Amino acid sequence: MRNTLRRGLGVATATTALVLPLVWAGPADAGSDPDIAGLARTISAPGVEKHMRKLQEIANANGGTRAAGTPGHVASRDYVAAQLKKAGYKVTLQSFPFDFFEEKSTATLQRISPDPKVYTPTPPDNGSLGDFATMTYSGSGDVTAPLQKVDLVLPPAPTPSSTSGCEAGDFAGFTPGNIALLQRGTCTFQVKAANAQAAGARGVIIFNEGQPGRTETNQGTLGDSSVTIPVVSASFAVGEELAAPASSVVRLKTDTISERRTTQNVIADSRWGDPNKVVQLGAHLDSVLAGPGINDNGSGSAAILEIASKIGFLPTKNKLRFSFWSAEELGLLGSEYYVANLSAADKAKTKLYLNFDMVASPNYALKIYDGDDSDATGSPAGPAGSDEIEKLFEKYFDTLRQGHVGTDFDGRSDYGPFIDAGIPAGGLFTGAEGIKTPAEQALFGGTAGVAYDSCYHQSCDTIANVNSKALALNTGAIATAALVYAFSSDLPGPDTRPATAARTAAPPAHVHAHGGSAG
Repeated sequence: MRNTLRRGLGVATATTALVLPLVWAGPADAGSDPDIAGLARTISAPGVEKHMRKLQEIANANGGTRAAGTPGHVASRDYVAAQLKKAGYKVTLQSFPFDFFEEKSTATLQRISPDPKVYTPTPPDNGSLGDFATMTYSGSGDVTAPLQKVDLVLPPAPTPSSTSGCEAGDFAGFTPGNIALLQRGTCTFQVKAANAQAAGARGVIIFNEGQPGRTETNQGTLGDSSVTIPVVSASFAVGEELAAPASSVVRLKTDTISERRTTQNVIADSRWGDPNKVVQLGAHLDSVLAGPGINDNGSGSAAILEIASKIGFLPTKNKLRFSFWSAEELGLLGSEYYVANLSAADKAKTKLYLNFDMVASPNYALKIYDGDDSDATGSPAGPAGSDEIEKLFEKYFDTLRQGHVGTDFDGRSDYGPFIDAGIPAGGLFTGAEGIKTPAEQALFGGTAGVAYDSCYHQSCDTIANVNSKALALNTGAIATAALVYAFSSDLPGPDTRPATAARTAAPPAHVHAHGGSAG
């Protein structure tokens, strides 16, 4: 079905040209500001696709990935930086350290004695879960040694409560050189593995605790690269089986790279505009190791790169800042580092942040971040002004009679650190591994009951994994928002203009109706 959703890339020009002139007549106090709709019309999806194809070429030349800490990300960084410099921006490469992890080949777990048995692994490309899986940030090694049980609770308690391996005292009497068998429970995997390593264990197996919902293999993480011995997770059934004999010998093999590396965010400032009023747009540039990441998130990166390239010459009222984050796939590391290193004064100057992560999913829904929690899903609203950003995007799609839905600020993308800092935020999203609903099918077409992006975090997230209609619609929306806020005297959040200007400015004609009209 995915093939029926992928339109030919050539239709995007017509789509964008039709929608952009209709959307924005300009703020009431615009005065001599330029024709925003006319400027937005110069930005089209084919220009975005050109950058996406370049990112695909970069991945092809670098082992099929653009993940942070790899040559593919370095080449992506250099391409983006060169394009921005060419467009007249002041470009900064912001370096920061992070813990890199790669599982180079499939792990091995087997019982040598008694009753030899080979267990089914979970492959490095995040395929179907097996009997066990390599923990993220596991060390590398090939160990055959006696298995030693550490403070296990078998059968499991009715509720999660195991403290197996949580305290150094659990390893009193542990024989250095053995492989430690631990049970999931009340402390982190990192604490368990670090205690085992300190006690002299040459490898660690952490099996699920055993209560309902805690029986399958858990693909956990150790959080950082401080543990250097092999560590795997296992299902409860495997752990129970390994624990049954009074003594056994096990082979445990992992083949990983787990080390501290350095990567860079790309930050580009326009040479125009009030430096005390920064309008910031961002997208993460890194992919996962498993694939080239052209929808996730070559689409968002390419969209803001094309917009930046087209409007860099404009003498805007407010300063534009375009941000290309690294290591988002490892936990928003690039945006977290950036925000954490802003001074209080610089945070105050950042008037809003717009985030674009996956804007061309093949089975798309047009999702606008729910700045005011008007969807009443229980997720917190964004900082004051986030509701205004949401309404601007709603107005864009409503003008086109194009349906749209809300999506929560669930912390899964780079708006998170900005929201935590109290900066108004918003943006667009077309769906990841979530399942499209029948109501969304009615609004957007496609197939209900199927993931928005069935290639999410996989090697098939290539240039073929892009819906050009979604890309064109979102490109228009992003360009319009960038230009509106670049020239606006009334940015989202508390009104800081002089009283006279605030009184005379006409209120914006916002329409706030999630879902809109099918178009």
